[in-house]
Amino acid sequence: MIIFPAIDLYEGKAVRLLRGDYARMTVYSEHPEEIGRQFASEGASHVHLVDLEGARDGTTPNLKTVLRLKEETGLFCEIGGGIRSMETVRTYLDSGLDRVILGTAAVRDPDFLGEALAAYGEKIAVGVDIRDGKVSVQGWTEDSGLSFLEFCRQMAEKGVKTLICTDISRDGAMRGTNLELYSRLSREVGVRITASGGVSSLEDIRALRKMDLYGAIIGKAWYTGAISLREAIREAE
Repeated sequence: MIIFPAIDLYEGKAVRLLRGDYARMTVYSEHPEEIGRQFASEGASHVHLVDLEGARDGTTPNLKTVLRLKEETGLFCEIGGGIRSMETVRTYLDSGLDRVILGTAAVRDPDFLGEALAAYGEKIAVGVDIRDGKVSVQGWTEDSGLSFLEFCRQMAEKGVKTLICTDISRDGAMRGTNLELYSRLSREVGVRITASGGVSSLEDIRALRKMDLYGAIIGKAWYTGAISLREAIREAE
């Protein structure tokens, strides 16, 4: 299982939100590339990036920061947030990023999703943000009304190879991850699943690894010192 330490970006800074609430933001660094270098020094090979302004507004205001981080760390970089056009997909992938994550666009624009998959294949992932069993969109601000499990099955049928599934209720809350959710996804959806939201202990990592998940995202637990990235990577392997 791959560990993806996370960097959420807002106005060029590395920040964290609590349960997706922009009014409850903590700034951890004004130089996200320094955090990326620290991830690499602790053994990370991958990093999960989210443009929070993009997720909310459908823009790419942190592009320069993202590209600088990629260049300075050499990590496998996946990026999500505001990717709603082929122009944005091409901008990220042709600039050297490794994978883009479609969220709102995968829900609301199936033609765009199909075009992106046809052009870039496994470099396209879909983020499934889950609140009360439904898929949320627009930076977690709107309920799509779609069942998360049915949506994941639809994505698999369309040829999506990687799903990043976030339990919004657990994100940033340091309450542990939703093992029941990921166990069900692992059993019932035949694609690579990355767990996100509440991964905050080595016990979480061990339990997710036993489910044969593809990956796990670590966010606040690293920033607060609750979990060692080096030890998490060791457990995941």
